[in-house]
Amino acid sequence: MNLFFLYLEFFKIGLFAVGGGLATLPFLFEMADNYEWLNREMVGNFLAIAQSAPGPAGINMAVQTGFQAGGIAGGCLAALGLVSPAIVIIILITRVLQAVKENKIVASVFSGLRPAATGLLAAAGFGALKIALVNVDAAVWHETLRVKECIIFVCLFLLIYKLKGHPIIYIAIGAAVGLITALFF
Repeated sequence: MNLFFLYLEFFKIGLFAVGGGLATLPFLFEMADNYEWLNREMVGNFLAIAQSAPGPAGINMAVQTGFQAGGIAGGCLAALGLVSPAIVIIILITRVLQAVKENKIVASVFSGLRPAATGLLAAAGFGALKIALVNVDAAVWHETLRVKECIIFVCLFLLIYKLKGHPIIYIAIGAAVGLITALFF
């Protein structure tokens, strides 16, 4: 893979993925649909690793995807491509906002960006849910739902909702339950 092209792909993702790391998921799914070196299952696995590893999920997924495409240099360039637009935009916006921070048009723009970011995050969440809980390659319809994963999801969702503990606890529980069920069931 051409490393400059990889940088540009992630620059484009960084430019339009408003809302943080999970907002990169729709772009990564599109990339998986367009390139043979990446598929949706891999994006789902990258997401699981990125959410479990320290650091921002978007950067973690960019590094994994870049590494898949171009080794260590690909991982570095993908991360750099993802953050480059943010660096430039933040510098420009900071300078402009100092001059127009009381302007109603600026306030209106931010009012429109919040729901757009929420929509991107919701789309990413539904995409991740589909990958985690649905087997689109199932031979028969009744094997489409990944029952073990659905049970783990519901149990952890309820635990998180009720107990509100530290996320690392739930990540560890999910990993342990996944390992145990893979070994014994």
